[in-house]
Amino acid sequence: MKILHTLMLGAALAALGGPAFARQAERPLRPEPAPAQASDRRVVAPTLQPERIVLNLTADPAHEMAVTWRTAPGLVGHVEYAQAEDGPDFVQKAVRVPALTDDATIAVREDPAFKAAYHSTVLKGLKPETVYAYRVGDGERWSEWLQFRTAATTAKPFTFLYMGDMQNNILSEASRTMRMAFRKAGDAAFVIHAGDLINRHDSDNEWGEWFAAGGFLYAQTPQMPTPGNHEYGRGPVLNPQWRRQYTLPETGPAGVEKLKETAWTVDYQGLRLISVDAPLFHGDEAMRAEMVRWLDGLLANNPNRWTALFLHFPLFSIDPDRDNARVRDALKPLIDKYGVDLVLQAHDHGYARGAIGTGAMTNAGPSHPSDKGSTYVVSVAGPKMYPVAPLSWATASASRTQTFQTLEVSPQAVTYRAFTATGRELDAFRLTKNAKGVARVETLARAAR
Repeated sequence: MKILHTLMLGAALAALGGPAFARQAERPLRPEPAPAQASDRRVVAPTLQPERIVLNLTADPAHEMAVTWRTAPGLVGHVEYAQAEDGPDFVQKAVRVPALTDDATIAVREDPAFKAAYHSTVLKGLKPETVYAYRVGDGERWSEWLQFRTAATTAKPFTFLYMGDMQNNILSEASRTMRMAFRKAGDAAFVIHAGDLINRHDSDNEWGEWFAAGGFLYAQTPQMPTPGNHEYGRGPVLNPQWRRQYTLPETGPAGVEKLKETAWTVDYQGLRLISVDAPLFHGDEAMRAEMVRWLDGLLANNPNRWTALFLHFPLFSIDPDRDNARVRDALKPLIDKYGVDLVLQAHDHGYARGAIGTGAMTNAGPSHPSDKGSTYVVSVAGPKMYPVAPLSWATASASRTQTFQTLEVSPQAVTYRAFTATGRELDAFRLTKNAKGVARVETLARAAR
C-alpha cells in the first residue's frame, strides 16, 4: 500500500506540474510495466518486399548516406536514387547501384535457424544540402520512393532528436513518444537513440516492433543508435543483428573489431557527436582503455563549436539503486578537461537534467541551479519506469514520465527542450559560450500548457 500511495501522490504532483515532480523512495516490486514479450510469439518470416528500411549517417554526411533493409533470403539488393524534383520526372533520371547482401542464418530467440537477407549500401558523391529520392528492392519488387536531405558543409542551424530507452511495449506504448517527436520536429536532421532499443537482444519480433514503431520515418530521417545492455547478450556479446540492421560510421578506435559501429563519431554542421559503447566501457577493461584513448584524441582535436557525447549508462545515476562508478571515473576527467557540452544518457527509466562542473559535484539542486559545466541528461521514451532519487545536481527531474528531446543547434547556441509523450513541454534550457569557449546554461521558462 505504501508503494501505491507513493504512485498516487506522484501522479498528483505531476498533474500540478511541481518543479521537482514525483519522486519515489522505494523501487516498485517490479519495474512498470510487466510487458507481454513480443519474443513469446512465433517469429514473422521476412517478406519478398523490402522491409525494415533505415537510414544512417556516415562520416561524411554532406556527401553520403547509408541505407539498410532486409528481405526474404535468396534475394539480391539494389538502390535507385536521384536528386529529388518538385514533379515526378526525377524517376527517369534515377541511377541504380548494387547493395551488399548478407544472406544470413541467425539464432534468434524465436527460431534457432532464422533466415533473412540483409542489404546495405552507402550512397556516395552526393551534393550537400540536397534532397534525394531513393527506393530499394531486388529489381522486380521495390519499396516506395523515399526522401532524405544531405548535410551542409558548414556550421548551419539544424535540429536533432534524442530518445532514451524504448525497450518495452515498443509498438503499443513507446511508439507514441517517437511519433509525437516527429510531430514536434518533423524536419529533424537525425535521431539519436541512447541504447536499449529493445528488451531481449535476440528477439527478432522485438526488433520488428522497433522498426514498426518508426515505420517510414526511419527511412527518411537517419537513426543513430548507441547500444545499451539489452543489445548485448552474455559475454557480453553484441547481438548479431545490430551490424546487419544498421550501417553506422566506422569511425571508432582504429582496428578494434569489437567496437565497430558501436563506438563512432560524426561531425554534423558544427556539432561533434560521439557514441560511447557503454556496456563494453563498463564491463571490458581493454575496450574501456581503447575508448578512453580514442576519446582523448577526438576531444583534443575538435574543430566543432559543440560536442555531444551519448551513451547508455549515466555517469550520475538517477535511480537510487544504481551507480556506474567505472564509467564516471573514466569519462568525467575527459569531459571536464575538454569541456564537453552535452552528455545524453538513458538506462534509468526516468528524467533528470543538470549542469555539473569540473571536479567534485557542487550543485545544490533546483533551488540553487548551476549554470556552468557540462550538462548531463537522462531520459526514457518507453513505458518502463524506475524511481527517481533526490538529486543534488538536477535542475529538473521527473518520474513516471515518457519523454523525447529536441536540440536546436546553431553557431550561437544550443536550445534544448524535453517534451512528454503527450507533447507537453517538460524542461528547456539554452546553452551558450563566451569568447573563451566556457559554456553557460540558462534554464528557459516552460511553454504554457
